[in-house]
Amino acid sequence: MSDTIRAELSAAAEALERYRLRVSGLVDTVGPDNEDLVSALYEAERALLGAQRLVARAGKMAR
Repeated sequence: MSDTIRAELSAAAEALERYRLRVSGLVDTVGPDNEDLVSALYEAERALLGAQRLVARAGKMAR
């Protein structure tokens, strides 16, 4: 496989992790009166984690 593909997948996985951490950090700033927002943020965090894992796995397959 191409080194470029592995590098791109690695960069994408790292970016997804950074976005997940940003979204996760927002949960702490939301007040208790915003249960729907907190729920949506947790759902987004889980989706980003899943995407990060899938991209990382694809990177391992590209070796």
